Amino acid sequence: MTNVIEHDGIIERIKGNRAFVRIEQHSACSACHAKSACTASDTAEKIIEALIPKDTHFNVGQRVTIFGQRSMGLRAVLIAFVIPFCIILVTLLLLKLFISDELLTGTLALSTLIPYFGLIAIFKKKLAGKFQFYIKNTN
Repeated sequence: MTNVIEHDGIIERIKGNRAFVRIEQHSACSACHAKSACTASDTAEKIIEALIPKDTHFNVGQRVTIFGQRSMGLRAVLIAFVIPFCIILVTLLLLKLFISDELLTGTLALSTLIPYFGLIAIFKKKLAGKFQFYIKNTN
């Protein structure tokens, strides 16, 4: 198994040393032969910002491949799903020891995500450096 995530796409625009690449994101079952009869298949277009390496030239409309480390995906899942779930669960269990009202307990547990995602928003630029895609010519 490779440690690189790759997507083919088309350059929509270029700004400085960054290219904005349109990719089609497919669900895992979108390649299935029965996808026309299934409601689970899903495709969506996304614009991904990717760094252009020095000494290379790309044009708008050019077909390219963007790539990044697979660990970025795992880190993103950790930050966006696993940590918030753990925060809610721990808060819910702790509050349940002291508060018998389930509605209040659930509301307080969910409200702990406000400061968490607030911190994510504050450190957005620092996190963006850890989630970087690069661009290369399609072979």
